[in-house]
Amino acid sequence: MITIGQLARYVGVSTKTIRVYHDKGLLAEPNRDASGYRRYEASHAIELIKIRTLAEAGVPLARIRDLGSATDEEIRQALHQIDTDLSVRIRDLKATQERLRRLADGRLLAVPAEVASYLERLRGLGFSERWVALQNDLWILVFATHPNTANVLLRDQADILTDPRLRQIVLDYDHAHDLDPHDSRVDDLARRIVDATRARYGADDLPGYATGSEIPAMIQAAVNAASPTWQRLDTLIREQLDAR
Repeated sequence: MITIGQLARYVGVSTKTIRVYHDKGLLAEPNRDASGYRRYEASHAIELIKIRTLAEAGVPLARIRDLGSATDEEIRQALHQIDTDLSVRIRDLKATQERLRRLADGRLLAVPAEVASYLERLRGLGFSERWVALQNDLWILVFATHPNTANVLLRDQADILTDPRLRQIVLDYDHAHDLDPHDSRVDDLARRIVDATRARYGADDLPGYATGSEIPAMIQAAVNAASPTWQRLDTLIREQLDAR
């Protein structure tokens, strides 16, 4: 029979670890000698080696305790499940690592590839970087809150750019950012937007109307906050749409 110190040296763990295993019910308490010291037998050493092996493999202590009275087959099944769980954790950790790397690169919220392509297209068509940055943020919001319809909305906006007349309207909207809110060009642009919207969507299927979501209004509020002229444009457009 050996002491706790001897057992610790033989198995390669600390005496503190052995005491923790006792406290958690993983390792049975041995008999004590006349002086009150624990005295360990070979069975304790064998059990401790099993516990150490499982712990070093990453098996949680609570799970090791549950396996204490399990058969070899039950242990094999449990280890297989633990291995599967570890694979899932590794996958999740890799995804987390990739997000951290994006953060380190300054990409706080990466947009989907379709949005990135759309934004590059905007640049090539002469839209301002201010407009591209605003679109980036707004599409992040749309894809996060409406993942099932975001791609449909994006395709609709991309399709608008293929029509020279509609594309010019959007460009004029972008460039109106710095106009005086009461410039006559603002009133003309609002009229053209209303006519184009009615022609494209009809009277009962207007974007942002009757969607049951607050997101379209939030997006328009974000656009309005960027420019007093854009805010007046929104007011004019809504007044004219509601009046018809």
